[in-house]
Amino acid sequence: MSTQQDSSGLGPGPGGDDESFLTHSIDVVRAEQQRYRPGAVFYISTVLILVFVLWASIWPEHLGATMTTASDWSARNIGWAYLAVTTGCIVLMLYLAISRFGRVRLGEDHDRPEYSNWAWIAMICGTVMGIGLISYGAAEPMTHFMDPPHGFAEPETMQAAVTAMQFSYFNWGPNAWALFGVFGLAIAYSTHRRHNTGLVSPMLRPVLGKSMDGWLGKLVDVFTIIATLFGTTTSLGLGASQIAEGVNRLTGLPTDLFVQIIIIAGITVIFTLSALSGVARGIKWISQATMLAAAALGVYVLVVGPTSFISNLYFRSFGQFIAEFPMVALLTPNSPEDLQWMQWWTYFMMAWWLSWGAFVGIFLAKISKGRSIREFVIAVLGVPTAVFTVWFTIFGGTAINLDMFGGTSIGEQTLADTNTTFFAVLGELPLSAITSVLTVLMVALFFVSGADSNTFVLSVLSSRGSMNPTKPVLGVWGVLTGVCAIVLLIVGGLQALQQAAILSAVPFTVIVALLGVSLVKELRNDARFAGTRPVTHDEMARAIRPDARDAAAE
Repeated sequence: MSTQQDSSGLGPGPGGDDESFLTHSIDVVRAEQQRYRPGAVFYISTVLILVFVLWASIWPEHLGATMTTASDWSARNIGWAYLAVTTGCIVLMLYLAISRFGRVRLGEDHDRPEYSNWAWIAMICGTVMGIGLISYGAAEPMTHFMDPPHGFAEPETMQAAVTAMQFSYFNWGPNAWALFGVFGLAIAYSTHRRHNTGLVSPMLRPVLGKSMDGWLGKLVDVFTIIATLFGTTTSLGLGASQIAEGVNRLTGLPTDLFVQIIIIAGITVIFTLSALSGVARGIKWISQATMLAAAALGVYVLVVGPTSFISNLYFRSFGQFIAEFPMVALLTPNSPEDLQWMQWWTYFMMAWWLSWGAFVGIFLAKISKGRSIREFVIAVLGVPTAVFTVWFTIFGGTAINLDMFGGTSIGEQTLADTNTTFFAVLGELPLSAITSVLTVLMVALFFVSGADSNTFVLSVLSSRGSMNPTKPVLGVWGVLTGVCAIVLLIVGGLQALQQAAILSAVPFTVIVALLGVSLVKELRNDARFAGTRPVTHDEMARAIRPDARDAAAE
């Protein structure tokens, strides 16, 4: 039986041998002691980001052209890797849940969850991808309805509606959440059970060894910070566009770049102050409030909208999604037109989730202490997938129904500007002014909670993994996040934001694969399984029937 950690925090624990645990605990203590003095990772990453901002300010056309060229190259040559890695994450998550490792607790064996199930799930769904509920909830299904992916259906038909929902489920479903889950499990196990710092590099030690304690480890952490920043700025740009569109519908104010910059600047101040208040107070209450508001809006649209159409579409689409999932999960383009579609939908989505991996993983680790691996997998892989498929069907299905049977032009508006779709749907339903105001408030709160979490995670990554970063570091990352979102909007609008997410995800295809291998290696060495080993069929037979040896000999 393993001993528990002593009061000093430097004793052996459930994660492995005494010497290894001692080293890791000293790393944590050192990170806490030195959190007031940012190290090389902080300075290198901030300098690189400032160079990027300077490049965008002086040569915006050159930066835009460079990003376009690099983004096109990555889609042509390594886009398949995004699909392979995210599909592999699903397999790994399911394996961990049903295997003996599912009983392992993310923390000491006596630890119990800090948050209630409701608060925990609200933070998972609302903080991680909340803005996407509004930005893409109606726009993506409607886009695929007007222009079905891969030519799988005739545009604007019922089969096109089913295919549109199927691909929307895929882009926002288990692939994304399995990727987040692998990161989250790896970081949670590393920090809460192995007592490492909250960095990605220590979790790669089982594969890459002591190199993770030197400059290669620092390089991994710098890559993590840059990918996290650019993945989040994409969400901020989407959020600003949605807020501007909502305000335009309500007041007539323009939706131009200047308005979006003002929105980002204002929200940056709010989420930075929220981050300074801490996870428990700031993010917890914002997440619960936004999820309650989203649930109320979803139920309202389901009731006053085409309820029967939505219900039938959901079951038919979800059935097709399950039946054809293996084919869609590994589907690659077969023509230049197909490649372009993949680049701006599936490849972009998978790259976006990859760039979010560390951000979401560290945040999930922060809020999931005390949960078992099986409980974690069920909640992270299952609940958000269910929530997002229902949400996309309610709003996407309503938009499709209005165009098919109501004579509206929502589809044409979507092809011209996807930011208009959600509010166009609300405009066709009763109480549109009230629901539009609620939506703008939701986007703003999703904006704040997502950027709030991002600021916290960036601060952890640049504070030697300390889970208690200082306020000056939090402030720096809050400001840099807002500045980068503004710069990318100026350089190339939402297209530049998408390109930044795609490019920042490239190194993460390798890092995620190594994290999965490292996690399994660490779990096999967990003290819960000390003294155990695989048993052969013959050994089992001899244990059950002692005379089996004699029978085998004969």
